[in-house]
Amino acid sequence: MILAQPIWLLLLLIVPLLVWRQRRLSGQRQLVLVMPGQEALRRGATWRVWVRRWLPPMRWVALGLLAVAMARPQQQWQEEKVQADAIDIVLALDISPSMLSKDFDPDRLRVAKQVASDFVENRPYDRIGLVAFSAEAFTQCPLTTDRRVVQQFLRDLQVGRLDDGTAIGMGLATAVNRLKDSPSRSKIVILLTDGENNAGYIAPMKAAEIAKTLGIRVYTVGVGTTGVVLSPARRNPDGSYDYSPRQMEFDTELLNEMAILTGAKFYRAWSEKDLAGIYDEIDRLEKTKVDVSILRHTTELYYWFIGIAVVFLLLETLLRWTLLRSVTI
Repeated sequence: MILAQPIWLLLLLIVPLLVWRQRRLSGQRQLVLVMPGQEALRRGATWRVWVRRWLPPMRWVALGLLAVAMARPQQQWQEEKVQADAIDIVLALDISPSMLSKDFDPDRLRVAKQVASDFVENRPYDRIGLVAFSAEAFTQCPLTTDRRVVQQFLRDLQVGRLDDGTAIGMGLATAVNRLKDSPSRSKIVILLTDGENNAGYIAPMKAAEIAKTLGIRVYTVGVGTTGVVLSPARRNPDGSYDYSPRQMEFDTELLNEMAILTGAKFYRAWSEKDLAGIYDEIDRLEKTKVDVSILRHTTELYYWFIGIAVVFLLLETLLRWTLLRSVTI
C-alpha cells in the first residue's frame, strides 16, 4: 500500500494539540450535572461510565482517519506482460543401471536429475519435455511451460523401469518425435548418457539425421569417469542392485558426431561441477528472447478510512445525545 499525497499526514500533528486544548479548557466549561439512573444508584458505576470515557477518543480517532484519507492510500500492484520467442527443449536422460554408479555423490542419476531440475528452473518461458531411455525409450513428460510439473517428473525417474541396456538412438528418436510438430523456431534436445549404444532398433546417427532434417539441435552429454567404478552388477528380485568394482569406459566419438551433425556441441562431464557448467553453457547458448511490459494497477482505499471515520463520528454523536446525554446548567 502506498500514499499518493503523504503531505496530508502532517494533519495528524494537530490531533494531539486538539486533545491538549480540550483538556485545558475542560475546567472552564459549565458545570455538568450527571443524573444517574436507578440502576446506578443501586449498584454503583455502570457500563455508561466506562463508555463515556471513550467518547472523546472516538472523535480524535475519526479526525486521524480523515487525515489519512486525505493522504489517499492506494493499493498498487504490477503485472508483467511477456512476449517471448520461446524455445522448445526436450531432456533425454539415460536411466540404465550404470547411471547408479558411485563416481558421483550419491550416484550419476541423482546428480543428473538435480542439475537438470536447476536448468528447468531457469527457463520460465520455454516449453520443456522429458524423455527417459535405457534399452527402450518413453516420454516421461510432454512439452509444457509448467516447470514444477517437469521437475516432479524428473524426481520420479528411476532405474529399472525398462530393460537394461543403452538405446541412444531410441532415446533421441523419441525426443525428436516430441518436437517434430512444434511451431517453435528453436528446438533443441539435451541428451545425457553414460554408455555406448547397445540396444534399440534405431541407430543413433539415423536419429541425428532426422533431427537435422527437422531443424533440431542435439546437445549430447557424456557423463561419468573412466576406470574402475563401483557400479551395479546384478539386480535382485526386490529391484535393488548389488554393486561391485567395474571397469567403465565408453566411446564419446559417436556423441560428438551426433552433436556436430545437428549444429550443436558435445560435452564431457567428469564431475557434478562439470555437469552444472555444461547446463549453464547450454543455457547461455540457447537463450530465450523476452520482451516484458509492466502494467501497473491502482486501487483507491481512502473511502474505507472515510467510512470508518463517519461511523465513529455518528456513533459518538448518537451516544452523547441519547444513552449518555447530560444536562448542563
